[in-house]
Amino acid sequence: VQLVESGGGLVQPGGSLRLSCVASGFGFSRYVMSWYRHAPGKERELVAFISSVGLSTNYADSVKGRFTISRDNAKNTVYLKMNSLKPEDTAVYYCTARGVGVLAANNYWGQGTQVTVSS
Repeated sequence: VQLVESGGGLVQPGGSLRLSCVASGFGFSRYVMSWYRHAPGKERELVAFISSVGLSTNYADSVKGRFTISRDNAKNTVYLKMNSLKPEDTAVYYCTARGVGVLAANNYWGQGTQVTVSS
């Protein structure tokens, strides 16, 4: 099982980034996909999640209206488009997969990608 994030980096306030997470080794279309972030000195935060077939999404209040989660089940990939970035969005962003139904005990994490918002 692998979740490989990419797309992080340094961006100025107000800028945009798109994170990608490519999954392998499990049935991607049967998993809810999420993005978490963890900033130094802060608790880990659930940023957004998307249902297994992409019909339902949910966002943390702190990113609502600025971030968009999406998925392409044909490519085993989940995305996080981040617009209007703020310094407080600086964190390591993690992609996670959680199984549904009989797979509910399965929970996988990627290695994380750093996002730094600074001028």
